[in-house]
Amino acid sequence: MNYRTTTLICNEDSGVFPLSGPEFAPSNALPVRCVFRLHAANTKVTCHRHAWDQMIFSDRGVVRVTTTRATYTVPPWRAVWIPAGVSHSAALLETAHLCSLQLLPGCMERVPEKCVDLSPWLGCRVIEVRPLLRELVKALAMENIEDILARRYESYCSLILLEIIGAPACPLMVPLPSERRLRSFCDSFMKQPSLARSLDEMAREAGASVSTINRLFHTELGSRFSVWRKQALLAHALALSAHGMTLGEISYRLGYGNQSAFSAMVRQVMGVSPSEVFAVK
Repeated sequence: MNYRTTTLICNEDSGVFPLSGPEFAPSNALPVRCVFRLHAANTKVTCHRHAWDQMIFSDRGVVRVTTTRATYTVPPWRAVWIPAGVSHSAALLETAHLCSLQLLPGCMERVPEKCVDLSPWLGCRVIEVRPLLRELVKALAMENIEDILARRYESYCSLILLEIIGAPACPLMVPLPSERRLRSFCDSFMKQPSLARSLDEMAREAGASVSTINRLFHTELGSRFSVWRKQALLAHALALSAHGMTLGEISYRLGYGNQSAFSAMVRQVMGVSPSEVFAVK
């Protein structure tokens, strides 16, 4: 790729500061900005927040975005939506171009559609970047943003916003609790995610009973441990895939008796086959 907006080649294992200067910020005149950066594997973007809405995704490789309340591990061409003011960090697990689409707050209200529910966009979420949206973002990245014709730019913005609004949501969020014992429990599992981990043992290490952990999952996360565990296992599976593991190897590492059982879990959570989730698009 040779995007005009590619601004930085990041070194491996470096802590990279986010782009926050006025040349990257959206404005009333330019409410949608697109930045592509080439990152080496294992690049980490330090914790920060923006005054604008942001959508980030990669063209290949797995991206992990972490906020105080959740972690999002997404394969290529799935995007994490981050509203203005939300603190977050990011990590790229493979060498890839990371796209940051930066939007002026309130931009979504300009979508020329009737009865669009914007409430899902008030929080972080994951969406699919469908082919038309991919090409629109790439085309906008190739433009000289300072010289682009107003009507052409407005067309880009309208189509991009329509595609974002209409994009399918992806269940790739692992929610994180604030309660001390449950957070300790979840952190412990995410460090060594496996079906073989004992619920009793992890609860005891967190200083709580199994019944207390189950109650906290309901009150803190509105979920059950079994549901949350699938989300955490899938997130780790994506990270293992980024490091070149096969589905069979991933299944074994996560404690599944066979690949078929792991594939069934992926299909249950994502609604599609593992080959669609783990394929590089």
